[in-house]
Amino acid sequence: MDVLKYFKHFSKRRIHYFIVAFAGLFILLTAIVYFLPTTIIDYEFSEEVQEHKSPLLHHAMLAISWFGYTWVSVALVIGTALVFILFKHYKEALFVVLTSIIWVITFGIKVLINRPRPSEDFVDVMVNAEHQSFPSGHTSFYVVFFGFIIFLMLFRNEIPKLIRYTIIIFSLFLILTVPFSRVYLGAHWFTDVAAGFVLGLLILYTLLRLFYQSFL
Repeated sequence: MDVLKYFKHFSKRRIHYFIVAFAGLFILLTAIVYFLPTTIIDYEFSEEVQEHKSPLLHHAMLAISWFGYTWVSVALVIGTALVFILFKHYKEALFVVLTSIIWVITFGIKVLINRPRPSEDFVDVMVNAEHQSFPSGHTSFYVVFFGFIIFLMLFRNEIPKLIRYTIIIFSLFLILTVPFSRVYLGAHWFTDVAAGFVLGLLILYTLLRLFYQSFL
């Protein structure tokens, strides 16, 4: 319950700063992409990331992105929820399912902004990606889903430490590396993954607040 106590005593002013800052950053990134479909930062970041190619790195980047493909992510959400249901943690199972709301939000923004994916004219495209480019659905999903899993591992102290820490480290690794994976594979621009990361943080925070309030 220590994590819930932290939420209880967390300054409301800090919360407001967090929301305003990240919402403002997301709006700024959206405006940049809307008026400047590709920027020099996007080109340079993609060039820098794709300079370091190797067979090992290529397979590693594919593996990192694997959890974000539609059928895998759906199975991941459902499977994780079923595990919590099996151990009678119904509230946790419900909120794991609620992480999937990020799919709807991300898809809606993709349709509105309608930014094309990076093309072979500018980057080495190594995977076939569907739908529009902005924001990165992989990145936003990883932040929300794996971020919430990290929170649950901190919250459920009855789970053995070795299991909790292993899941936390693995989840954190995926969250931090998926933006580079998507750019490396030529599926996204820097501004796509940056916006996906920020959007994911905002939705994750909202879910965490709702989860905390459900215990009041």
